[in-house]
Amino acid sequence: MSERGITSEAHQAPDTFVGEPVAVDEDDAGPEIAQGTRIVIVRHGEAWCNAQQFVGGPKSCRGLTPVGERQAAVLARRLARTHELDGAAAVWTSELPRAIETAAIVNESLGATTIQRSRVFSERDPGEADGLFWNELQGRYGRSSKPGDDPDLPLSPGGETWIEFLDRAAQGLLGLARQYPGELVVVVAHGGIIDASLIRFLGLPEHGSTVRFHAEHTSLTEWQHTGMRWRLVRYNDDAHLAEPDVASELHTPPPLWVHTEV
Repeated sequence: MSERGITSEAHQAPDTFVGEPVAVDEDDAGPEIAQGTRIVIVRHGEAWCNAQQFVGGPKSCRGLTPVGERQAAVLARRLARTHELDGAAAVWTSELPRAIETAAIVNESLGATTIQRSRVFSERDPGEADGLFWNELQGRYGRSSKPGDDPDLPLSPGGETWIEFLDRAAQGLLGLARQYPGELVVVVAHGGIIDASLIRFLGLPEHGSTVRFHAEHTSLTEWQHTGMRWRLVRYNDDAHLAEPDVASELHTPPPLWVHTEV
């Protein structure tokens, strides 16, 4: 079960998933965002691309590992107990299997009748390097794969630059905020989408290249709008993985690049 390409059969996307595009405003100065609007971004559970360290783009993503499925189930159990995301106006996810499968599991507690998905909330498009191991990408293209490095260059031909990805992700989140004024929206997505929210909503310089973020699998990051600006309510909330009855292997370690510059 350790070979790249294994697909999890559990929790396949239900019939309620639809592919309608999210409303995205091209102009940041679009309609004002209503006070009290909340966006909670849930990172997907551990995926095969995480465990085996390959580039999990739209062609090669194989969904969640058994550990990732259990992480999502533990989060669903937490949400059923705490009701902290009850009343969500909508649940959105990306078009990558690891996010879709996580959304299906988490929705067992949220109970949304429709889970909407959009490429807008997918991870950065790697281009032709999709499916390579990360060390292969770096060796073949001579590119740093760390978020924020070389922001004007794609990871490989046909891929997005870091700046293009940040703009796409931020516009998608702003589009949701304007589409659901004063309400709560849950987005089951990726670490890069969380990074983009932090970099763009906090106005970090140099496209975030001066900092390192790493949201844990199935963690919650929450934003609330004051009517004037975004307020970061919580970041990387994975308290459910620290509960006494949760197996320690569900708390997966961050990759080396997060805490070591090599």
